Amino acid sequence: MTSPETPPVIVAAARNNADWCAAVGDSHGLAHTFSEKAWRSSDRTPPYYPDAVTLQPDAAPADFLSEIDTASPGCSVKDSFAALDLVPYGFVELFTAQWIHRRPELAAPSKPNLRAERISTAAQLRIWQTAWHGGGNAPDVFRPELLDDPAVLVVGLHLGDDLRAGAVLNDSSGVVGISNVFTVDDSDADVAWSSAITAAADSFPGVPLIGYQHGDDLAHALAGGFTTLGPLRVWLRDS
Repeated sequence: MTSPETPPVIVAAARNNADWCAAVGDSHGLAHTFSEKAWRSSDRTPPYYPDAVTLQPDAAPADFLSEIDTASPGCSVKDSFAALDLVPYGFVELFTAQWIHRRPELAAPSKPNLRAERISTAAQLRIWQTAWHGGGNAPDVFRPELLDDPAVLVVGLHLGDDLRAGAVLNDSSGVVGISNVFTVDDSDADVAWSSAITAAADSFPGVPLIGYQHGDDLAHALAGGFTTLGPLRVWLRDS
């Protein structure tokens, strides 16, 4: 249950992020389930994706640990409210980040925008994923099945015909999640964020944007009009 100190938008952000993780899991054919307190995948998730996401601030390890693969290296948990201590269970803190929120009534950023294009084919997605990874052999994360999910929008951001940046948007729980914002080569990250925000406003008008970031990416999000809501923590069990 949400405590009086927990803004409802953080609960919505946690659920939206879990829905995105579930969509990625579905595209890989993974077995996963939701409960009131947590989303969890009994199959190991793709790189960069957690095996469990807490959905309420009073979620406890008993709500998910027995249903995820803690026996093999690489198990991770997204502690959406930075409320857990998973050290006794063999986890270490991977990083702490901030939930971010942008009100729908805010004007679009003043930065010049790149042209947004929905990624709609497997061939486009391969190009997008390679750019997201920074070239080379990209890990198997984004599969074409994602493109059939009506709640998911994979966006390529172009200057002329050249892909210069990208992002993912997912619509659930009354908010739109913005994630996987990237730039190609030395493209301006603030312009990428501005363009992703504009694409979200065009595709989902009047809906708040949420996400989570840390480090330089958090600074770029704040420059685009986001504000911070509170911390989340990602735990990793590497042995």
